[in-house]
Amino acid sequence: MARRVLGDSDYLTLGMRAIYAQTLYKDDGATLEDLREALATLEDTEPIARRVMGGAHPLTMQIEQSLQAARAALCARDSGRETPPGK
Repeated sequence: MARRVLGDSDYLTLGMRAIYAQTLYKDDGATLEDLREALATLEDTEPIARRVMGGAHPLTMQIEQSLQAARAALCARDSGRETPPGK
């Protein structure tokens, strides 16, 4: 809804998308699909944040850090080094 009302480039929209992605990849019960969605969301959000706010803005830097963490989480899960909870 934020994207529709405020637009893709709005600070609040970017922040909410970043938080949404973080909740996905930080969840201990995240599925591969959740991790992929988190990564896709961050990959879409990062260039917009960089264009709108610049690379030195705290939100842009947070999104970049989250992007690296999401990639690492997906890589770890894909390679089998990390097994999903209960397995």
